[in-house]
Amino acid sequence: MASILSAGTAAPNFTLPVTPDQNLTLSDLKGKNVIIAFYPADWSPVCGDQVTLYNELLPEFHKHDAELLGISVDGVWCHAAFARNRNLHFPLLADFEPKGEVARKYRAYRATEGVCERALFVLDREGTIAWSYCSPIAINPGADGILDALDQLSKKANAHGHSEDAHQQK
Repeated sequence: MASILSAGTAAPNFTLPVTPDQNLTLSDLKGKNVIIAFYPADWSPVCGDQVTLYNELLPEFHKHDAELLGISVDGVWCHAAFARNRNLHFPLLADFEPKGEVARKYRAYRATEGVCERALFVLDREGTIAWSYCSPIAINPGADGILDALDQLSKKANAHGHSEDAHQQK
């Protein structure tokens, strides 16, 4: 397995397509916690289970003022069909061309297969990696690690006098 970027590292910025005519830039999300879920392929069974679980947990992630981004080397049209099929309510970013460029920055690319590792990153509001985990590619890592990391960030924010409620504009 890859030795992905570890906690304490500044998350590399990137801009990737979300749809054929819309991009998302990581630095635009500064001030929020961000969950980045790299995964190998849209239509693989394990990936399907993983993104469906995260989709169900979106309200929980949003309670922590966290945005979820899914990233694979699939193209935007593949993502669009997969998101529609799974009724996903979070962006799937296409790390398609140059292939795996963003995954490589996070050291989460499997060059032998040409896919992303099943790697998770939780970034704090400043864009620093607070937690990262690389799962065996055939295993759904679930969400416990993400939720634990978000809990820690919330505790840290509350200890520094930042109220979570101030960020709840929804």
